Amino acid sequence: MTDPQTLPPFMAMNRPDAAVDVNTLDDGAIIMTCPRPLPPHPDNLIEHLIDNARDVPEQIFLAERAINEDGSDGDWITMSYGQCLERSEAVAQWLLDHGFGPDKSVMILSENSLAQAVMMFGAMMVSAPLVQVSPAYSLLSTDFDKLKYIHELTEPALVMIEDGGIYARALAALPSSDIRVVSVRNHLPGAVDFADLLACKKTTAVDEACAKITLDTVAKILFTSGSTGMPKGVINTHRMMCVVQSMLEDIRDDKSDNEDEIGVVLDWLPWHHTFGGNATFNSVLRNAGTLYIDRGRPVPGLFDLTINNLREVNPTFFSCVPGAYTMLSEVLEADDKLRAFFFSRLTGMSYGGAALPQALYERMQKLAIAETGQRINISTGYGATETGALNTAVYWETDRMGMLGLPLPEVQLKLVPLGATDKGAKFELRVKGPQITPGYYKRPDLDADAFDDEGWFKTGDAVTWVDENDPLQSLAFAGRVTEDFKLTSGTWVHTGSLRVEALAALSPLAVDALVCGHNRDYVALALWPNPAVLKSLAPDADPADYATHPAILSAFKEKIDAWNQANPGNSRRIHRALVMLSPPSIDAGEITDKRYINQRVALDIRAAEVERLYADKADAGVVSG
Repeated sequence: MTDPQTLPPFMAMNRPDAAVDVNTLDDGAIIMTCPRPLPPHPDNLIEHLIDNARDVPEQIFLAERAINEDGSDGDWITMSYGQCLERSEAVAQWLLDHGFGPDKSVMILSENSLAQAVMMFGAMMVSAPLVQVSPAYSLLSTDFDKLKYIHELTEPALVMIEDGGIYARALAALPSSDIRVVSVRNHLPGAVDFADLLACKKTTAVDEACAKITLDTVAKILFTSGSTGMPKGVINTHRMMCVVQSMLEDIRDDKSDNEDEIGVVLDWLPWHHTFGGNATFNSVLRNAGTLYIDRGRPVPGLFDLTINNLREVNPTFFSCVPGAYTMLSEVLEADDKLRAFFFSRLTGMSYGGAALPQALYERMQKLAIAETGQRINISTGYGATETGALNTAVYWETDRMGMLGLPLPEVQLKLVPLGATDKGAKFELRVKGPQITPGYYKRPDLDADAFDDEGWFKTGDAVTWVDENDPLQSLAFAGRVTEDFKLTSGTWVHTGSLRVEALAALSPLAVDALVCGHNRDYVALALWPNPAVLKSLAPDADPADYATHPAILSAFKEKIDAWNQANPGNSRRIHRALVMLSPPSIDAGEITDKRYINQRVALDIRAAEVERLYADKADAGVVSG
C-alpha cells in the first residue's frame, strides 16, 4: 500500500466521523450499534416524487437511450419529475379502473427504463405489490423454471413487458390464464398498449389511494438470487425503503455550501436488485437528482456502451462492481480527454459485490490525483435483499479497501462467535432494525429459518475484525458460513476470505474463482479469467487455447508463486490452479445475475475441472504453485 503521508489530501466530504458503540454479552456475542439518531423520513416513497414534481417539475429525473433499428444506442430520451408524476398518476388511475389494489400484484419483465419507473410508481400509488423479475430469468434462461416459480408464487394480475418480441418466449412459458399483458413496444396479440395507460385522466381516486399508504404497506416483492435453490420473495415495505434513505442521508455529504448542486448518476444496476432499486434509484429520487440509465454492463464488449455514455454524461458520483474499475482504469489511462471529463465534477465513487483490490484502488487514485490534485473517496457498504439494501457503510476517509463498514443509524449488528482463524476471531453476522423485511412472501417456513428466537435476521455471512483492537476500523467479509471446509489434515479453509484475497492478488488476470479442497490434501483454484487481459498476453492466440497458452499460464504462475511466498500455510497456499473458459451458468445456479458465484453448486457442476486439479500428475493446463 502506498504511504498515505506522501499523498495529497482527500476531497472534502463533510460527513460524520466514524462512530460505533460495542457491547459484549455474557455469552461472548457482540452487539454493534450507531450512536447517531436516524434522520426523519416520510410515510411513503411517493411523497418524494410529489415533492420533487412540485419543487423542480422541469428537472430531468430519468434518461434512457433510444434504441435504433439495428439495436444500437440512439439519443437520450428524458423524463422530468413533473412528467413522471403525471404519467404515474395516469397509470395508477388505469389500475384503479381495472380493480387493482393490495390484493393484485403487478409483475414487471423489463430492463431498467422510463416505462418501468412509471409502472413502479403507478402500482405503488394504489398499493398493488410490484413483482420485479430479473430479466435473466426470461432472456438468458432456457427452462424458465425460476420465472415460472415466481409467477406461480405471486399470481400477478398483470404482467408488464418492455418489448413483446424480446419477451415472447418467456411469456409463452407461463401457464395460460386471464392475466393481462401490457407492453411498451412490439405488441403481442391481445396485449394492452402502455400508451393506453398513459392516456388515462387522473381522478381524486388516485389521491385517496395514495393517502391510504402507510409505512407498513407492501411496495415490492424482490427476489433473492436463488443461489441456494429457488429465489425467495422478500417483502419490501415503504418503511424499509424510506428508512434506508434516511440512513444514507445521515452519511451523505453536507452540501450546505452548494444547495443548487444536482446529483447526476450513470448506473446499470437493475431495479429488481435491492441495491439498484432501493439504494441507487431511491437515493436519486430523495435528493431530486438525475439518473441516466446505462445499458452497458461490466463485461468485455458491453462495457463499451458504458464508456460511450461517460463521454456524454459526467457523473457527480460513480458506483460499480470491482471488475468495472479494471476496465475503466485502462480506458482512462489511455484517454486524457475522457479522464478530464469523468473527473470534472466527480465527488465520490463506491463499489459493491466484492472487495476492490488494493492495487486497483491505488490505480484509480493515481488517475484522480493526476486530474484533480486530490484523492477521491471510494466507499462501500454491506446489505442484503432482506435488509433493504444496507446495514453498514464505510463513510469516512480511508485508503483501506475490503471493509464492510460500521452500522448505520438504528441498525443493530450481532456478532455470534464461530471460533478463531489465522486472521483473528470469526463471527456469524445477524442484524436487526427497521430496514429488515417483515418476512418472505407466502413462505412462513422460510421465515422460521431466517430469524432466530430473538428476532435477529441470520445473514448467513461470516465476518472478522479489520483490527480487533480498534472497532472503528470496522468489519471485513469472511465468506458464507456454509462455504468453509476442512482439508484431510483437519485444517479449516475459510473460503470467503481466501477467495477475496487471492483474487486481489491475481488481479487483473482473474475475475472470479472456485476454492477447491474439501476433504482433499491441499487448496486449489479453478479460475474464471479476464478475457481482455488474456488477449493482451496472447494477442495472436485463438481464445479457445487461452487455458493452455504458455504466456498466460506463466503470468498466473508468477502471481501464484508471489501469493504462496506470503501465504505458506496449508490452509492458504495455492498448490494448483487452472483456467476455465466456459462462463458460469445462471440456469444451473452457478451464478446469479448479481454475479455472485455459488461455490457449492459450481463445484458440483465443475467436477471434471476439480478432478484435474487433484490428479496424480498435473496436465498441461494446470499451474502448480
